[in-house]
Amino acid sequence: MKPIRHITLTVAIIAVFATIYSPLRAKNFVTPKAYMFGFSASFNDSIVYFTDIQEVDSVWFMQKKDILAGRSNYSNQLRDYCAQKLDQPKRTCIVICSEKRKNVEKKYDKMKRKYTSKKGSSYDVRYIVSSDFKFTSINMDDSINEMPAAKPEKKKKDKPKKDGKRPPRDGKMPPPPPQNK
Repeated sequence: MKPIRHITLTVAIIAVFATIYSPLRAKNFVTPKAYMFGFSASFNDSIVYFTDIQEVDSVWFMQKKDILAGRSNYSNQLRDYCAQKLDQPKRTCIVICSEKRKNVEKKYDKMKRKYTSKKGSSYDVRYIVSSDFKFTSINMDDSINEMPAAKPEKKKKDKPKKDGKRPPRDGKMPPPPPQNK
């Protein structure tokens, strides 16, 4: 009975280590086209922006979760547009994306209803048309090996030399030592 228990325990440990140390990054795959729209809001004002639903070529998705790869890059495109063209920096931007236009339209209508409801809606909803802003595709290919930019060296601050004595816990500083001349 003991050898079976040891073999089972060994197999379980190997299985745990195999799952933990397997590559954690999901493989990316590209689709010829996908549909997306952006939403921008700020906690400082009541203005919210919606972009049009746009068709974007060569969009990368993560295989395991079917999530847009590099979604922060797409939301940064919208954030940069708001900061530069609309003169509204520091906005929170999100991007909704899917391979099927129907799914994106459904989410677009749901969010639009949420912010344009008649019952006491205090949001100023504005629209960004495709002629003003267009998402550009991001290449998320893993085979591209770019060299990371070298970080500038941090300068060390000159700290005063310590004499190794700490003040007592009551907060009173001891008198300075006599200086020999």
